[in-house]
Amino acid sequence: MRAKKQRVAAYGVCINENDEILLARWLGPNGKRWILPGGGIDHAEHPHDAVIREYEEETGFEVEVLRLLGIDSELREEPDRDYHALRIMYEVRIVGGELRYEVDGTTDLAQWFPVADIGQLDRVPSIDTALGLYRTTPAAGILR
Repeated sequence: MRAKKQRVAAYGVCINENDEILLARWLGPNGKRWILPGGGIDHAEHPHDAVIREYEEETGFEVEVLRLLGIDSELREEPDRDYHALRIMYEVRIVGGELRYEVDGTTDLAQWFPVADIGQLDRVPSIDTALGLYRTTPAAGILR
């Protein structure tokens, strides 16, 4: 029987008045890629609190959660296991702090990008899912 792994995480979409989105550069197993700031939810931690904590860790910014955008559920077969990622997506806005980079973490850079240029970045697919949720906010919180 194949091993099973499930990861539940919370991510924040922050788009500023210049139509730029804040992303973090992830130090993934297959190289560096851009992701939404956020990450794994600790045991007994509410997802709302997790996105606030993770945002500060990865970007230096304090954020306020504005609304739940939806949940991204991804199933994939990896060589040694079946993997299920549940990503809880929020819209957030900056309320304090200063841009800085995470040290000794899973990311090494945070940067603003024009939303129109996202397609040119080496990014994880969940960014596109989150932007779709941000633009449409489907009633059930799912894009199909």
